[in-house]
Amino acid sequence: MNELAIEEYCYLTTTGRVTGKPHEIEIWFARKGNMLYLLSGGGHKSDWVKNLTKNPNITVRIAERTFNATGRLVQQAEEESSARAMLADKYSERESDGSLSKWARTALVVAVDLKGN
Repeated sequence: MNELAIEEYCYLTTTGRVTGKPHEIEIWFARKGNMLYLLSGGGHKSDWVKNLTKNPNITVRIAERTFNATGRLVQQAEEESSARAMLADKYSERESDGSLSKWARTALVVAVDLKGN
């Protein structure tokens, strides 16, 4: 699965909290082991975050591979800081002084645990 970490996007599918229908988004990600980290620029207001909060069972597609997964909001400061740094580094989201960009600093951190890998 190491080769998947270099992909630019993953495709996250949640279940609509009102409709019950699949809702797919394209989103940046960083990978650490069997965990993916995502940042929601819309925070708790993003539909995909609301859907994931109501039903954490999701699927993730990276390149040609699809994974069943469980999503959660990151609560621990150390995990949050690490995730922000990984995403900032992967997508060049740092200021000229090396600090995180506004997006990398303020977006909501979501963890996705890939199952069966």
